[in-house]
Amino acid sequence: MYAGFDPTAASLHVGNLMTLMGLWHFSWTGRKTIALIGGATGGIGDPSGKSTERNLIDGAIVSSNSASLKDQLQKLNWNANNYAAARSTNANNLTIDILDNRDWFKNMSILDFLRDTGRNFRLGNMLAKESVKCRLTSTSGMSFTEFSYQILQAYDFYHLYKNYGCNLQIGGSDQWGNILAGCDLISKKFPSTSVGGLTLPLVTTSDGIKFGKSEGNAIWLDSEMTSVFDFYQVRIGGCLY
Repeated sequence: MYAGFDPTAASLHVGNLMTLMGLWHFSWTGRKTIALIGGATGGIGDPSGKSTERNLIDGAIVSSNSASLKDQLQKLNWNANNYAAARSTNANNLTIDILDNRDWFKNMSILDFLRDTGRNFRLGNMLAKESVKCRLTSTSGMSFTEFSYQILQAYDFYHLYKNYGCNLQIGGSDQWGNILAGCDLISKKFPSTSVGGLTLPLVTTSDGIKFGKSEGNAIWLDSEMTSVFDFYQVRIGGCLY
């Protein structure tokens, strides 16, 4: 099982925490889990749930953010493992592998990618994705850069299945289209296999607005960016968190 986190900031936020909790619970039952940092895809940006084009982030900043997220994930995993151990004698040790998709994209040529992976996608299915349809009817439209994001995320799932035996992807509900793209790619590459996806509700404010970096209301998991006091005063989904 895996979940992806794009390094578009130097810290994860409270919306990512929901997905991390899913990874931890699977890991505690003895299943292999992977936290994937999008060192490659973070330079493009996921258009899911976005009404306008993302601002591209400089490569050096993406690399710095990737390193920060890796350190943060290691600390969070350590804390989660201690939490589980203190409350359950049945919980297995938390073992989450932390990978970066830049490791397999950095040496791949665009021609190889289009020939071996792009040919497995049909424009009709890609255009039917909700995140794409909404943008195509808007005044801002969608660039080919963002349009290609779903193919890159699909390849991540394929790579992790092929090399790590990963057969389940977890993410927020806005990731459903991207997850299905990965399932479809794997089914074409390995017709006899079965993989799946699991989505979780998005973490929202009491007014139903998504928490996130692009929305400008992110509640960071780094205490230097959001103080402990401010973190516990945030009202999420109508409840004091």
